[in-house]
Amino acid sequence: MSALKAADSWGYVHSTETFGSVDGPGIRYIIFLAGCPLRCAYCHNPDTWTHNGTRMSASEVMKIALRYRPYWKQNGGITVSGGEPLAQIDFLESLFLTAKEQGVNTVIDTAGSPFTLDEPWFTKFSNLMNLTDLVLLDIKHIDDEEHVKLTGRTGKNIREMASYLSDIGKPVWIRHVLVPGITDNDGYLVRTRDFIRTLKNVKRVEVLPYHTFGNYKWKELGLENRLEGVEPPSAERVKHAESILETELYTEWKTDF
Repeated sequence: MSALKAADSWGYVHSTETFGSVDGPGIRYIIFLAGCPLRCAYCHNPDTWTHNGTRMSASEVMKIALRYRPYWKQNGGITVSGGEPLAQIDFLESLFLTAKEQGVNTVIDTAGSPFTLDEPWFTKFSNLMNLTDLVLLDIKHIDDEEHVKLTGRTGKNIREMASYLSDIGKPVWIRHVLVPGITDNDGYLVRTRDFIRTLKNVKRVEVLPYHTFGNYKWKELGLENRLEGVEPPSAERVKHAESILETELYTEWKTDF
């Protein structure tokens, strides 16, 4: 990486978290980018949908992140989330080039919705993967018709991205939000499990229970909350989903990158 020199691109940062412990291995500095093409019914950060964040350069973001490096220890580093980080792929590549110049571990938390095999985007993505240590990939819904209902967009290209990451051997953690009445369905969970079984690079599978913590944001933004009145799944349903998705087979929390 020493031969690489980062071009200092600009991007829109929504917010940051200094001591993240669940979005990748170790302690992480999490950068939430602004902007997302999906409109997920269960989104707890609808305030990140538009590019209304703070305009910052990659070097500026990395300079701030490095203040917390003493806390990262062996497995920590930076995680870029959103919104949808791949919606700012030029900035993300610049940020990760800057990170790798400093020997920093890099993770992307993404739903994969911008993924395409079309150029020049695909080449940019391939270059970005050379700078990325781990991808946290959120599979919204395995059924494409239901995926459109849930997010407003197809999930076909997201599954294509998952398969591509498997082909190149990029380590992935799969995440799946369990929503009563939408994704909490044994048939859909079995199909999700069967798709995960086709991937050769999965290090962890997580079932994330739907929660209502972000409901107040929908009200503040004047948005219609399609899940108004939906309660989080019970602990028993979460365990049942974990059993179907075979989460016990994927236990690599602290991967040596």
